Formats: sequence, structure tokens, C-alpha cells
Amino acid sequence: MKTLKSLAFVLVLPVLLVLWWAVATLGGASFFVPTPVDLVSTFVQTWVGERMFTDVLPSIQRLVFGVLGAIVLGVMLGLIVGMNRTARAITEPVFEFFRALPPPVLIPVLMLLVGINDGMKIAVIISGAIWPVLLNTIEGVRAIDPVQNETSRSYGISGFSRIRYQVLPSATPTIMAGVRQCLSIGLILMVISEMFASSSGLGFAIVQFQRSFAVPEMWSGIVVLGLIGVIMSFIFQWIERRVLRWYNGLKEVENAV
Repeated sequence: MKTLKSLAFVLVLPVLLVLWWAVATLGGASFFVPTPVDLVSTFVQTWVGERMFTDVLPSIQRLVFGVLGAIVLGVMLGLIVGMNRTARAITEPVFEFFRALPPPVLIPVLMLLVGINDGMKIAVIISGAIWPVLLNTIEGVRAIDPVQNETSRSYGISGFSRIRYQVLPSATPTIMAGVRQCLSIGLILMVISEMFASSSGLGFAIVQFQRSFAVPEMWSGIVVLGLIGVIMSFIFQWIERRVLRWYNGLKEVENAV
């Protein structure tokens, strides 16, 4: 399977580059679509230098803090709510209400409450990225095998020991699915938060390029975002394989049987 994926990537990438070159050059040069060579040149000139420290690294820092905050808060609240039926009954309508709110509409409110600073941008990321982690954690805890719960009670395993050795391992596959969604949502909200009342960051830079009709520079900023997304995906896959090694091994055994 991995070999097929690698082969598909090797074959698809040249095809996409050829199509891109054809669209950008056939019928005359396009002001709105730079050629691959022009984009690579612009990418190096724009981002390999001062902007790496003034825009890219601050954006990555906000993204990391926002995503980690969403994961930690989502898992903690999810465990509390998922393990308590009364808490689930009380919080379910509240969660449904706030989950339905688009995070960008909270930016003016957070600007007033938190201020125009990095804390506001991190809060925007957390406000939208927390939901897949929180809801998946609740569902993962609710879906634990009742036999496991009875066994834990029979052996007197309770409190933090039960959470560590029974609840978290059982809910981890579902939690990791929520974390995967959290990463993409966090990246989107990072860009959106930097488009409002900001003086640095990838979102700010891309908007500035668009307003000044610096089209190749604008596209190069989009490429930077794509590269960040790809790197995040690879890092997550690496972590997921190690965290869920026991789960994947169990699935392979079940499939073999």
C-alpha cells in the first residue's frame, strides 16, 4: 500500500506541474497565474530571508500554541463530560450552540475581551479547533466496552488509575481522529485570525500582497501554507503510528483471523 501511494505521488506531481505550466503559458502569459519557474523564484526571494522570522515563524508559533491548547482542553473536558451522564445531559445543548457558531464571527468579541495581540489569535484557533477533539473524546469515552468498565470496578481500579489505564487507551483511536481534524481547522483559523487587526503573520502578508496586486508573492504565501499543512500531516502520521501501535497491531491480527 505504501509503495502504491509513493508511486502515485511520483506520477501525479509531474502531471500537475505540466498542467500548471500549460495553463500559465498557453495563450500568452497570465498576470494572475505565475509559471512554476516564476513562482519558485518569487518564493525564494520572498520567504528565504527576513519574512521567515517576521511572518512565518510567528504564525507557526501561534498555530502550535492554539492547536496544543485545543487538544489539551478538548481531551480534559471530554473526559469529564464523557464519564458523567449528568454532565453530558447539561452540556450537550451548550456544546451544540457554540459548535454551530463560525469561529471567525468570534474575532470581534475576542478582540474586545482579550485585546489585539497574539493571545487573541491563539484564542480564535482554540475556539474552533477544540470541537473535533472535545466531541470525539466524549464519544470515545461513551463507546468504551461495558465489560471493561465492570472489570475495572471489580478490581477496584478507579480515579486517575482508571483514566490512565482503561479510559484513555480505549478512547485514544477516536481522540486521534479528532486531533487530525483539529490540525486542519487550526491552520485555517490561524490564517483568518491574522487577516484582522494584525501586523505580522502569513495571513497578514497574503492579504497585503493581494491588496498591492503582488500576485506571484500572494501565490508563494499560499504555497507556504500548503507546505506547513503537509509537514503537519507527516508529523501527525508519525505520532499516530506510535501512539496507536497496539491498536493497529490488534486490527492486523483481527483481519488475519
